[in-house]
Amino acid sequence: MITTLRDRSRQYNLSAILIALAVLALAFLLGRRASPLWLGLLVAGIGSVALLARPVLGLPALVLAALVIPLEISTGTDVKLNAAALLIPALAVLWLLDMIRRRQLRFAASPVNRPLLLFVAASLLSLLIGRATWSPMIPISSNFLLVQLAQWAIFAFSALAFWLTGNLVVDERWLWRLTATFLLVGGGLAIVRILPGVGGLVGPLTTVAFVRAPLWVLLAALAGGQLLFNRDLSVPWRAFLAAALGASLAYAFVQQQEATSNWVGLAAVLGTLIWLRFPRLRWPVALIIVILIVLGVLFPSIYEFAGGDREWETSGGSRLTLIERVVEVTMRNPVTGLGPAAYRPYANARPLQYLRAYWVEPKINSHNNYVDLFAHGGILGLILFAWFSVEVAQLGLRLRRRYTAGFAAGYVNAMLAAGAGALVIMLLADWILPFVYNIGFPGFQASVLVWLFMGGLVALENMGQGDTETQGRGEKKTRRQGEGEMG
Repeated sequence: MITTLRDRSRQYNLSAILIALAVLALAFLLGRRASPLWLGLLVAGIGSVALLARPVLGLPALVLAALVIPLEISTGTDVKLNAAALLIPALAVLWLLDMIRRRQLRFAASPVNRPLLLFVAASLLSLLIGRATWSPMIPISSNFLLVQLAQWAIFAFSALAFWLTGNLVVDERWLWRLTATFLLVGGGLAIVRILPGVGGLVGPLTTVAFVRAPLWVLLAALAGGQLLFNRDLSVPWRAFLAAALGASLAYAFVQQQEATSNWVGLAAVLGTLIWLRFPRLRWPVALIIVILIVLGVLFPSIYEFAGGDREWETSGGSRLTLIERVVEVTMRNPVTGLGPAAYRPYANARPLQYLRAYWVEPKINSHNNYVDLFAHGGILGLILFAWFSVEVAQLGLRLRRRYTAGFAAGYVNAMLAAGAGALVIMLLADWILPFVYNIGFPGFQASVLVWLFMGGLVALENMGQGDTETQGRGEKKTRRQGEGEMG
């Protein structure tokens, strides 16, 4: 025993000496070559050690990277990367290394995994088929393959974000910590951004995620879900979430009314939450909507709120022309599509005319995520994405029956609402799976958050039927947890 203690003492002394020397060496290097790059490398190195010990810490780090690290890295193409995009594959590698270290290869089982994996694989297959059958009449740049791989990476990284949450979060406490990080940072900045004379001050400190519809859809869903379904919320938390929800509504319906995706997405979120929370109101509300439609009041009112004829002439009609062109060129291979990002060269090959405007060299985007998916991966890609969406919805409804109170109930219902909002705004732009030539990786900083939190449904699914922390509306354990964590 004495020998062992001495050996350990020597080992600890040696470790302390090595750490001290490493710190001194880094201090010397940073002193001679002080720059953001060296500082970033130092922070990345320290962070990697912490994440290797606790990979789940990477999830709140990803939230922070997507919200408050406005960093762009050039790739030599039209595609620019950011901290959130780079962090996802790094977290995936650390997750794999952690499983190898623990000698426990574990992948959270769920019905949603198969269609998502097939969707990612089919997108890569579409890329290969598209390259093999490329028309020699359509010129492309020498680095266009990198652009296509970047588009496929958006699909793969979105899926990875979904799986990271589903696998790294193994108890409800960490799911709450992840949600609290987003609500406090995202909600707090959203409140500040709408304040007159103050909002402009925080703009340079945030990413473009705050001007993208998916962030506001997710923020409204998570805040509204907790407010409506979590009775264990403390008064301060309830006041803060109400303020965050109010900031979302003010931004979407007042400050950015001309951006239709924002208020349409929030309307879908709030409508879904109310539908889930107040079942007795469903038929009266549905009847009122039908009456307004019959009277010819509803659609004209929405049309005028969206900008009326002026907005239709400048945006709505032109989008139909763009969609028509994208669908037309995709019919070259409607089954597997043209490949990721490939419709841009095909659609730009001929001039485009809309009303009195004529573009000799158009830069075409469909501004519709479903049309984009059809062009990227064909009917096969659309079917697989639809299958995945149905599986996620069914999973949410099953979990809704399991979790009926507390934080988890609010989370599950929030994700159902966020999913509805996401599917709606996909009609208006490439919000959830961005097109590299349009919303791209800058917008990916917002869309990846939706994928990240959707993965929380898989985490809840794998916490097991025996986990009763949030089951049963009258359970004391649930109330204690809610009061402790949400208070």
